[in-house]
Formats: sequence, structure tokens, C-alpha cells
Amino acid sequence: MTKRLSRRDFIKIAGIATAATGFAPVVRSIVLEPYVRPPEEALPGRATWYASTCRQCPAGCGIVVRVINGRAKKIEGNPLHPLNQGKLCARGQAGLQVLYNPDRLRNAVRQTGGRGSRQFEPLYWPDALGLLAEKITTLSNPERLAFWGGLMPDHLYALTARLLDALGAPPPLIFDLGAALEGRAATAQLSQAFFGTPELPVYDLARTEVVFSFGANFLETWMSPVAQSHAYGTLRQGQFGGRGFIVQFEPRLSATAASADEWVPVQPGAEGYVALAIGRIIVEERLGHVGSHRPHAVLYQNVDVREMAAASDIPVETLRRLARVFADADQAVAIPGGYLAGQRNGLASMLAVQALNLVVAQIGRVGGVFQSQPGPIVEFRQGPPPLRYEGRQAPPVDSFDRALDLIDRMKAGEIDLFLIHGANPMFELPTSADFAGAVQRVPFVVSFSPFVDETAVQTDLILPDHTYLESWGYQVPAPGADRPTVSSQQPVVRPLYDTRATADVLLALAARLGGRAAEALPWPDEVAFLQEIAGQLHGSSLGAYDARTPAGFWALWRQYGGWWSEKELLREPEVTEIAQQPLPVVAPQFEGNPEIYPFHLHLYPSLTLTDGRGANLPWLQETPDPMTTASWQTWVELNPETARSLGVSNDDVVRVSSPAGELEAPVVVYPGIRPDVVAIPVGQGHMDYGRYAERRGRNPLALVVATTDPDTGSLAWGATRVRVEPVEKKAVLPRLENLDGAGRETVR
Repeated sequence: MTKRLSRRDFIKIAGIATAATGFAPVVRSIVLEPYVRPPEEALPGRATWYASTCRQCPAGCGIVVRVINGRAKKIEGNPLHPLNQGKLCARGQAGLQVLYNPDRLRNAVRQTGGRGSRQFEPLYWPDALGLLAEKITTLSNPERLAFWGGLMPDHLYALTARLLDALGAPPPLIFDLGAALEGRAATAQLSQAFFGTPELPVYDLARTEVVFSFGANFLETWMSPVAQSHAYGTLRQGQFGGRGFIVQFEPRLSATAASADEWVPVQPGAEGYVALAIGRIIVEERLGHVGSHRPHAVLYQNVDVREMAAASDIPVETLRRLARVFADADQAVAIPGGYLAGQRNGLASMLAVQALNLVVAQIGRVGGVFQSQPGPIVEFRQGPPPLRYEGRQAPPVDSFDRALDLIDRMKAGEIDLFLIHGANPMFELPTSADFAGAVQRVPFVVSFSPFVDETAVQTDLILPDHTYLESWGYQVPAPGADRPTVSSQQPVVRPLYDTRATADVLLALAARLGGRAAEALPWPDEVAFLQEIAGQLHGSSLGAYDARTPAGFWALWRQYGGWWSEKELLREPEVTEIAQQPLPVVAPQFEGNPEIYPFHLHLYPSLTLTDGRGANLPWLQETPDPMTTASWQTWVELNPETARSLGVSNDDVVRVSSPAGELEAPVVVYPGIRPDVVAIPVGQGHMDYGRYAERRGRNPLALVVATTDPDTGSLAWGATRVRVEPVEKKAVLPRLENLDGAGRETVR
């Protein structure tokens, strides 16, 4: 009788036979991650979705995060949020790699070998807070304390500003490279000059027919790209019987220009001339159907169309055709972008572009220009009066000249304690600004960075903040949506490491210091502070949801991902007296003798790495540039005509020099660029910031002369001239059509 072999016996025999033949698998350990204290509503293996706010850029998009067994697995756009309406960009999707990045700091550290040594010693948080409190109390004068911040969440700015005010220290300086490339400070000044308030303008792209974009890469990184891309999609659906008509004015063909109907390669710095000429033609020839242009004639009394055409390198016939297209549309909008703000005639150019919306009566009209809603005003129950910036508690972006003033104070030995959060000036500022020399003159420097970046390396103490997926907060989107909106931020997972929210650090510090500091920040923790903020929105007649109790509202605030008006509520701007005087006609100025430096330097933020903050995320490093398909490196874009004159081709290394510095990088021959322009993407060139970013490519800020637009004080990052020289070597770029370049295979 045959004995039946059980499955268990068969597996045992097969295992013995495998081991005897030498083909047994290598023994490996498997770590099981227990979910010891799950939330009450969570079931093992079942997904839970948490609403929060993306912090990969300052736009403030709503997100929902899928969490399984306490681990964040996927990030998507929040479909309820009025700003991004369920959409999310690649940077937002890559937020998981911020949370799980292997190069995150896991606790507070002190640099024991001196600044730049990269020798870190862990510190207990009470000891770290005690050390910082001691440095504050021993200051001879509170004005010797300086705080430099990037575009931080609104709640953190409010706490920081209140603490500094209570200590008698200067307000925080808010400046980072991303804001400079977007032209946020200059745009706020434009709104102040044109509309009387600094709230950023909102351009109604979804409901217009014609868009004239002057250097605004609104489908890539400028301002609120997800919301603008969604509006672009609505425009292209043909609600007016056509797909809309978009013209992009800029020296280089960007991804936004490639998505437009027409690209006009204007002379660098002459975008304002084009807008002035178009406006003059509309007024002089009485184009369009908005009635009399007599009130607008004064705007263009100093404008000669032929002179503007010659200076911008755009034929008069082309300007006349474009003027008719813009004026004859029922809805048309002109957008002044960040590239304009990066010139030394930036404000004059932006005024000329905004004036086009006035000439065709599109200020406050559907398909035209509105202003961001400032959000509800929040009154605090305790402490000093609330610190507001023209009506709301939001971080005002400072101009570059204010950053230079602080650098000068540091060099002069006037700063004894320097705190920095959310910015990396060692990487983000032009080398010629000499932040490196200034920070060495400060006796004690503290960073709140969760990563060891170039600036954190030059500090004495690092108090690492949570990542945004572990954090609380709120954000009023700017530029905003079509209604008042406050985005809420909540932890979607418990903190992975022994990091601490910077808001909680400030609150604990205030409690230690006592006196006015403790009175100004009376909340026991960050959550209590946010509950008070959210509680004041409870009962608003504008809200999209209602709750009977403050506790119920707090739950809905987190469940929905914020608070917003149920209905569209656009804010119509009021034009100031600027419309009753001639527009300024200001010629562009560039650093560098044209005979020595014959080319204009055109920097542009990487679609994925933006200003460099995404360089430590391999998903973003791997994503090809949409126009050149290159990744992982820095490259120099040359027009084919320019490349032939220099005797170079793709992957040949060239040296680019300016009055400020030089760098070497391989060439990409790119037909979508003017022959007198050299383009380099921003984002690479880190010397620190983790294994995926370090020593990869070059930082083009080394070429930029630290000069400003005298009218706004903004960094004139587009006003530098360069020369290009061949170097007798090649460096094969990793590109979509050539995967043999120095890409991810070099990452260890």
C-alpha cells in the first residue's frame, strides 16, 4: 500500500535535499515592524487617509496621505481643497522620500570639531534647549540676535515673530532662492504700487481667452504651479469655442513656452519694452472693445514703439499683430513673471505688463486679475498685540538688499547669535555675497535643518525640525484660490526619530526664558496654539462645513485639510493713482563688459529640484528635464549657431566665466534659445545635503553678481553676462536617449 506523503513532510525532504546539493539559500534576517500603539480608528493592514498640506514648495496645496500600519505609503492631491482640486506635482509625490530619507538627522547634535568639521555629537533635547537659552540670556543687546528664515509655514512665522518682538530682537528675515526666482518680494511691491496692498495677484487663467506671459513659467515652478496647470487644462478644454491662445515672452523656450501657441524670444531684460509697445499700440490705434482709451494715454506718453521694437529685437509688425490679438479678445490677461523681477529694471517691466490688464479692462473681471484673499484675521487671547503684515499674519518675503544688510552686520561683528530655519544661504546666495565669510564672524550659529546642508555644516548646534509629514501647522496659500482658504497641516505618522517641531522648540524656549517671552508665547505646545487658531474660524458664515462645538470643528479642520469658503469669493483690486501717470521706461543693465562677456546668463529653476531643495531626493534627480531629457547633472544650453562658432557639440565640456566666478559643465545643444544667451538650470552643485545631492553638478549661483534692482532691492539674478570657452574633455550626460551618463549608477 502506497503511503501518502503530506505537504509538511514534502517540504522537509525538499529542504534537506537542497542543503545537501549546496543550493540552499543564504540565511537572511527579516525585521518585523510591530504596530504597538495604533490609533483607535486604524485596523491592521487597512489603509487610513490623512489630509494635510504639502510643504515641498510655498504654494500650500492640499494633500491626502495613505497610511498603512503606521507608515506613509502614498501622497495624492486633496480633491476637496479649492487650490489644487486633487492634483499634485512630482515634487509633492516625492514627499515620502523626505520622510524616509536615510540622511536625515535623528537627534539634536553639536559640532565638536569646529564648524565645517562634520564631527557631530548627539545632545539630549533639554541640554540643547538649555544651551540655546543661555546664549540668548547672555546677549549684551537683543539686537545682536538675528533669525534668517525661508518661506516657513504661517503659524511658525507668527510664533517666531512674537518671540523676537518680546525679546526686543529684530523681526525674522525671510529670504530664500526659490522666492527670489519667483520674484515674490518684487511682486508684492508691484501689488502695493498698483493696488495699494501687498497681497499677490491671482490671474484667472481658467476663464480667459488670451494669455500673454512675460517670463512666468506658470506650468513649472512659478508661484502655484499645480493650481495654474489645472487652470491651463480648463482653458484648453475650449469653453469659449476655442482652446485659448497663449504667448510666452522669454529668451529661452521653457516647458511653459513649449505648451504655448507662440514663443517670442525677446532680448533679455527687454520684456517691459514689449509690454510698453503693445500698450501704446492698443491705445494709439484704439483697438479692442472696451470703450475710450483716453484715460490710458498718459501711461504711454514716453513710449516710442519703434524704439521699443529695436531694443527688444521684435519687429513692429509682430508687435502690432500681438496687440490686436490681446485687445480683440473678450477676456485677456498679461502675467509678469519671476524672470522680470530678476532684472535691474524689474519693477518697471512688471508695471508695464500689469498695465496691459488695465488697458483692456481686465482688473477684477472674470478671466483677468484678482488679488489673493488674505484669509481670516486671527486675534490671540494672550500676550502682546498680534503681529500682522498688512492685515494678516503671514511671512513677508524680504528683498535681497535686506539680506545684504544682515550679511554686512554679521561681517562687522554686530551679530552674536544667528538662527536659521528653512533656508540654505551658503548654497542659495551668489558666492559674491560672501555669506561664507560673514557667518564665520558670528560667535554662535544654530540651524533647525533636518538635513546636514551647506549652511548646517557651518553651525555650532543643529536642532532638527520634523519633516512636514510629521508636523502640525497652517498655511494661507499665496497666491490664493478663488476663495478665502486656510490649509491645515497635521502629522500623518508619528515622528520617526528624536526630532522636535521648531514651533515646540520656540514655545519651550519661551517658557525657559520667562518674562515677556513667556507672556508672548503662553501656549503649552504647538497643538494648543493651533487649536486656538482653528477655534476662531468656528462659526464663520463663510465656511464650507459646520460644527456645533469647537472640538467638532477641530476634527473637521483636520479631516477636510483646512478651512475655506463654501462659495467662490474673488477679491477685486482697486487701482491706485499709478494709472494716472506715465509708466517708467527703464533700460536693462548687466554686470560684465560685453566685449569680454558676450553672452547673457539665463538661469532657470529645475522643474523637479527647483532651487536645489529637491536635490536630495532620488526620485526627483531621476526625473528627466522636460526640454533636454537630462538628469542628475548640471549642463550648459547653447544655441546651435553658438555651439558651431565655439566648435563644441553635445557632451563637450565648456568653461563659463563671469565677473563673479566660473564653472565647468557639459554642453546641451538646444535650438530653443537665443544665440546670445547661455542657459543653466539651478538646483545642482551641493557640497553637502546627503548622498544623492553631494558633489553632483555645479552651482550656477557662483556666476551671479550680487546686484539688485534699485527700485525693489530684489536679487537681479538675470543681470549677469558671461563668456564661454571650450575645454578639451567630454562628460556624457545621463539623458533619456542615452543612459550611459554619470547618473544613478554612481550613487553609493
